[in-house]
Amino acid sequence: MNWLVSTEWLDSHLKAPDIVIVDATWHLPNVSRDAHAEYLAERIPGAVFFDIDEIADTSSPYPHMLPSPEKFASRMRKMGIGDGKRVVVYDSYGLFSAARVWWMLRVFGKEDVAVLDGGLKKWKAEGRPLEDGPPIKPQERHFTARFNSLMVRDKAEMQKALTAGAQVADARGPGRFTGAEPEPRPGLRGGHMPGARNVHYAKLVNDDGTMKAPDEIRAVFESCGIDPAKPIVTSCGSGVTAAVLALGLAEIGNQKTALYDGSWTEWGSDPDLPAVTGEA
Repeated sequence: MNWLVSTEWLDSHLKAPDIVIVDATWHLPNVSRDAHAEYLAERIPGAVFFDIDEIADTSSPYPHMLPSPEKFASRMRKMGIGDGKRVVVYDSYGLFSAARVWWMLRVFGKEDVAVLDGGLKKWKAEGRPLEDGPPIKPQERHFTARFNSLMVRDKAEMQKALTAGAQVADARGPGRFTGAEPEPRPGLRGGHMPGARNVHYAKLVNDDGTMKAPDEIRAVFESCGIDPAKPIVTSCGSGVTAAVLALGLAEIGNQKTALYDGSWTEWGSDPDLPAVTGEA
């Protein structure tokens, strides 16, 4: 399965009736930008907007945790994403939040989904078509949500995994991983889970926003002390860039990757859970 599609491929399939294009742009809470307003001002033609903070368990104290299968299916139906449709997800950075929506769709049973390699950043740099204004309302389609628990880890499972010596790859920047830099969410302690290794998601991404080649991806994980051929749990600040690591691992054929949905926002806010600072 090819989890990435090129800008050339998408441009030639813009009018294909079985493709749904999804703008999954999301910004960190300390960045004052409005992803939906940006979508209305500039998007790939025909794209629908996926609100990561709303298509979530909004009753959770933690940001954009996975919603119930029922809520997810309802939102996908309204977006015209359903059985028989192929989904292409992008974001404005290149590779940042699109992978989160790719992962969410797969968690709920939608395997016919790919990420636009290089995203809107590369699309615009190549002078490809854009549209703006209110989007046309998509025709609703039936979406069957089948939850894949193998792709997700919760807090209790993470505690067991760490005790058992599982490989945990933390996608945050080095400063946040070591605790030298503050977290973007107020009141959250710094550091990382004991035994976790730091694999900054940006190491997997080229300057133009595209994913690095498979050999380079393997080399990045190995250089960070992770065996990319063995089971891995990815984590980050709130489960967004952890999905970039999951996408990279899927690209090199690792089918034993799970993502810790609560990530550091959940772990770091619980004083009863162990946290360490400094290098791994």
